[in-house]
Amino acid sequence: MHIKSSERGVIRVFHIDLPREAIERFTTQAGTGEWPLQYALGAKTLRSAFVEVINIRDLGDMSLSQYLINAHDVTGPEFQAMRSRIDALTGFALVLPSQAFDHTEQDLTISNPLRWIGTFNEPKVATIATPIHTKSAKGVVGTVGGGAQSRSNTGLWIVVGLFVLIPLAIIVARFMLN
Repeated sequence: MHIKSSERGVIRVFHIDLPREAIERFTTQAGTGEWPLQYALGAKTLRSAFVEVINIRDLGDMSLSQYLINAHDVTGPEFQAMRSRIDALTGFALVLPSQAFDHTEQDLTISNPLRWIGTFNEPKVATIATPIHTKSAKGVVGTVGGGAQSRSNTGLWIVVGLFVLIPLAIIVARFMLN
């Protein structure tokens, strides 16, 4: 399974075929760096913050496919065709979004206890923006005379204000100390 460094918006779903008592040891990265999950994926790079292990039983009345729709916005004809297979899973599922691979190009070699279920795309966000037809959008921000004049007046008032406020602050401070 090839992961491109430019990959975005892809969700991979795996089934973890392990008894409940072995899941934590398999899915948790040890302080020594040992991580059985990463080894079973054959991944060169894997970011634990994006690794999602789901106890399907914890979903209650919600199906795993509905969870994928709600949590990851997974849709599309491939996903719809796989929903019954996804919902038939029991035990634990592994969900890996593109971010889990840290934008690192790599080839995965999936091994036991993982079984690949499917790869799905999150929908692309379609944005349609209305073109802006103002002078500023075309690079014209104002006339040289009016705009430059008002900016230099603002600067002048700031300098005058500082010359008035600083001595006034010194006088007030001396008065307060006495």
